Amino acid sequence: MLDHSPTPTPVRVPLVTEPWGILKSLQEARRNVLSIIPQIAVKQRMVSGKTGKRWHMVMDPQAIREMLLDRVDDYPKSVVTKNLLKPAIGDSLFIAEGAHWRWQRRAAAPVFSHRNVMNLSPIMSAAAERAASRVTQAGPRAVNMLDEMVTTTFDVIGDVTFSGGDTFDRDAVHGAIDDYIAEAGKISLFDILGFPDWIPRPGRLMSGKALKEMKAMADGAIDARAKRGHEGVPDLLDLLLDGEDPKTKRKMNTSELRDNLLTFIVAGHETTALTLAWAMYLVGFDQAVQDRARAEAQNVLQGRACTGEDVEKLPFIRMIIDEALRMYPAAGIISRTAQKQDTLGGREILPGDTVMIPIYALGRHEMLWDEPDAFRPERFKDRKAIDRYAYLPFGDGPRICIGASFALQEAVIILATLLSRFRFTPVQGKEPEPVMILTLRPEGGVWMTAEAI
Repeated sequence: MLDHSPTPTPVRVPLVTEPWGILKSLQEARRNVLSIIPQIAVKQRMVSGKTGKRWHMVMDPQAIREMLLDRVDDYPKSVVTKNLLKPAIGDSLFIAEGAHWRWQRRAAAPVFSHRNVMNLSPIMSAAAERAASRVTQAGPRAVNMLDEMVTTTFDVIGDVTFSGGDTFDRDAVHGAIDDYIAEAGKISLFDILGFPDWIPRPGRLMSGKALKEMKAMADGAIDARAKRGHEGVPDLLDLLLDGEDPKTKRKMNTSELRDNLLTFIVAGHETTALTLAWAMYLVGFDQAVQDRARAEAQNVLQGRACTGEDVEKLPFIRMIIDEALRMYPAAGIISRTAQKQDTLGGREILPGDTVMIPIYALGRHEMLWDEPDAFRPERFKDRKAIDRYAYLPFGDGPRICIGASFALQEAVIILATLLSRFRFTPVQGKEPEPVMILTLRPEGGVWMTAEAI
């Protein structure tokens, strides 16, 4: 008798199958932003509606290209996005617009050149080695790989930012970031309705003291480094202090440096940690993939630490990272506000409309991917065969994530190090739930036991 039961697939978000009113949408969005995505978003090229104001979800690659590349100034980041993040990272690269964004981008671009990213790889390797030691020390006990990856990537960002050991309380900064994401990241009804910034958002006041302390510590560290100068390989802070806009010769002042530094600290550890946690979940889900990845890592590393030069020799490990980003993108939705009347995908867009790209739905769209809910790293073997605007874990166009190469190098080094040393087995009954507030997290953690090889 043939077994016709469906092949098991990794965890996914249950998408909406019925229309919701504004209060229901708000209630669900505060628990999981992705829960507002309708099921038809993985079957159609555009979905439109009204929840307090007009909105559109765009899954058509050509229309996405028009938004992110061809008419980028007509679709700035939405008021909701800015209201959520501005208290923490000011008017930094992530949310600045127009000329203010352009000069900052030009000044910061050399920081993430291939040479500088490669120069920082020993820090990534050392953090990966410390992670392997902690997993070894846990012995037969289950380890929450989400917590472990958060610790590891914060190790990296702390060391690449402040290699000189400046007076910067990492635990305090880490705590402030977590508090802010937990409280301030919950979408407020005021944000949905587009109320002005000066109206206080419930919950966001709770994290104000921690944020002030975090900014004061960053300002102090920047001033101390500017006076002392740097020694050895320049770190992120050194590179930002030296950076200038090649067109205007403008350099960042202390507050601009601080806002961008905090942006890189928040974005540079949280998103990579989540990608790695989901990758660990997936290799636990499919042991055959894990075995193949381990063989590749062991063949390349031969028992030594993983380096930046090894990354290009680990194509299957990179495919696992790419597939984890497709299935569980850290930024599950990006939101823009239309500035003028337009047509996207044959649909009328009016000034003030919220236009969203649900990256989570794009990565699982039935018209763009074969078996989109299945874990198949091999789909990234030929990256040229994938529509550039069907796969956007780092965005695209002029506002593509400036730290993408840094994050990918770090993720490959850490994943290869761990898989070369251990066989990971998931703890039964502890499946994570994909929940997005600001980022798409595996709620409940990624619990695994590790057997040393």
